[in-house]
Amino acid sequence: MTLPWLQRRQGEVRLSLPSKGRLAQAALDFLARCGLEVEHPNPRQYQARIPVLPEILVLFQRAADIVVSVREGSVDLGITGRDVVEERRGEGNEVLILHDALGFGHCALTLAVPEAWSDVHTMADLRSYCREHLDRALRVATKFPRLTSRFLARHQVPHSLVVVEGALETAPYIGYADVISDLVTTGQTLRDNRLRPLEDGVILTSQAVLIGNRENLKQRARVLDVALRLLEYIEARLRAEENYLVIANIRGESPEAVAQRVLSQPHIRGLQGPTIAPVFSAQERGTTWYSISIVVRQADLHQAIRELRAIGGSGVIVTPVRYIFEEEPPRSKALLDALQEEA
Repeated sequence: MTLPWLQRRQGEVRLSLPSKGRLAQAALDFLARCGLEVEHPNPRQYQARIPVLPEILVLFQRAADIVVSVREGSVDLGITGRDVVEERRGEGNEVLILHDALGFGHCALTLAVPEAWSDVHTMADLRSYCREHLDRALRVATKFPRLTSRFLARHQVPHSLVVVEGALETAPYIGYADVISDLVTTGQTLRDNRLRPLEDGVILTSQAVLIGNRENLKQRARVLDVALRLLEYIEARLRAEENYLVIANIRGESPEAVAQRVLSQPHIRGLQGPTIAPVFSAQERGTTWYSISIVVRQADLHQAIRELRAIGGSGVIVTPVRYIFEEEPPRSKALLDALQEEA
């Protein structure tokens, strides 16, 4: 029997977010930056709303459970880590990754050995160590048995897995495992517990991703519409975070002459080119001024300012950009193409 609070209302689209852990607050902060603030007045409740997208019912689940719910179709969309998606998505194609780089929750699933294993630095070293010093399979403690086993098999390391729910770092010293496979962000926890990641021991690099149930996206127009709008906001915001809007004044004989000088520089060409407008100055009669507006990558800002000065730019204003909307967002097109392939 379906519990009353789990019954789906007509037209409702379900989006699951992490309820706790490293991704929980980061996911809420990310959505707020995208203009999709989650209204969650009672932190003890496992439901919330996004006012600008009222069709969405937000549910809070464990990061790993989000993948299962999306896979089974009881939840339409979810934000969680790539690590748990690849571990728990199953062998079918029910789970579709809509956006693979949300820009937070970075970590790496990594194989780590005790520091006392001074001659073991690579997977080849580990394979040799097991052959020369162990009369059994390597015991590996992990929360990611599927990914870890596949990685070790690829490197031809005989192994047995110890699936652990709690902290892994003590496993080699307690004695129920030889090495661990765990998520690593800074590596400090490994160092504190005298463990060392192998040089080529990264099983998977991970960050937060947006996922969806393939059948729900294909069969329910409302789910697809909401997914496309989410992608629109997310892509516009992520692109904006990489750029600044730069406005400057420059003397010139004509808009075309100013445009030619701007376009001659590699870092101030903007997205499609500069926007140029006349400046009506009461101070310098007989001098023609123009205002130029361009979008500049954050990494190129210093060089862009130098180039503007080199062509006579002054009064430079730099301001953050909130959104940059594409004519056709790449990931929205990719989603539609993926669904069309199986139509």
